[in-house]
Amino acid sequence: MKGSTRFLGLLVMAALAACGKKGPPLPPLVRIPTPPGAFSVQRQGTSVVIQLAVPGDNTDGSKPADLTRVDVFALTSGAPVNPDEIYRRGARVGRVLVNPPPDPDTPDGEPRKPSGPLPPGGIDQGATAHLSEAFEPEQNGDSTDIRYYMAVGFNKHGRHGPYSPPVTVPVSDAPEPPGKPEVDWDEASINIKWPAAPEPAGAAVALSYNVYAAGDVPLRLTTDAVGEKTFVDKRIEWGAKRCYVVRSVEKFAKMSLESEASPETCVTLVDHFAPEAPEGLTIVASEGAMNLIWNPNHESDLAGYLLWRAILPEGDLKKITPDAIKETTYKDTVPAGARVAYAVQAVDKAGNVSPMSMRVEESAR
Repeated sequence: MKGSTRFLGLLVMAALAACGKKGPPLPPLVRIPTPPGAFSVQRQGTSVVIQLAVPGDNTDGSKPADLTRVDVFALTSGAPVNPDEIYRRGARVGRVLVNPPPDPDTPDGEPRKPSGPLPPGGIDQGATAHLSEAFEPEQNGDSTDIRYYMAVGFNKHGRHGPYSPPVTVPVSDAPEPPGKPEVDWDEASINIKWPAAPEPAGAAVALSYNVYAAGDVPLRLTTDAVGEKTFVDKRIEWGAKRCYVVRSVEKFAKMSLESEASPETCVTLVDHFAPEAPEGLTIVASEGAMNLIWNPNHESDLAGYLLWRAILPEGDLKKITPDAIKETTYKDTVPAGARVAYAVQAVDKAGNVSPMSMRVEESAR
């Protein structure tokens, strides 16, 4: 019995020793970035505008992304192609260098430092990148071909992640641009109108138009191309400079082709719109004083009100508030028994003054 117990103990010890034995080393974990997001391509005359969101995570869900660059590839073809064909047979038409992520060991309260050297012209993970490709239709196939674009990220080992979904542009000649836009504005909006562009011969659908706020990175203001030759921009900000261009748009099955930009029109928004005349001016007389009250104006840029008074019978109104007052009440001291006339004006922050309110008269007690 003793021998059996000892034998069982030796077996248990051997088993425990076997459990602690090290196996062969595992290969290092290699992470690859997710596909670039919000990938879009727009043909504009003799250039193709490319936009993408730089990935910020890996395919296994970890962050930050193991990412050093994003490349854009293009291929012109008369037949449909998949992203791998674009990568293998196409040409690289753009590259975005990506900054290393912040050092996680940066002490609290200090600016986050990058975890490695910054590449020239690099951008951060999660940022939006803007690129362009010069495009000549006669060098990129015949008018029935389609040009396919795809973006893909690469990690520090040079291994690429999944491809973005491909996007396409037509290869045919772009339409003519419209004429120079005219711009005016009121208190609520900026109104843009432009001369029509010549319609392309044999076009299946009439031209439409996209309006852009011009700048280093033009901002498209039209959500969808508009058929009318007018557009309203609600971005009113007094003193701001606004510049606009318009592009003609020719639509195909699931693609659109924009013209070169029209000539640019720039304006500086100046507020020269006076407030409405105040209403409801009322006088409540007391001994040696007049208590005035009126309805408030509702202009968003209202600065206040100016009060005017005339001691009758001379009748000439004279301003009694050197600066605009914000209240809609005012107490004025006058000689007892005097008959007095009043009017009020509204003034905005740009100094525009409204017409006079209705003139009212009353006698002090």
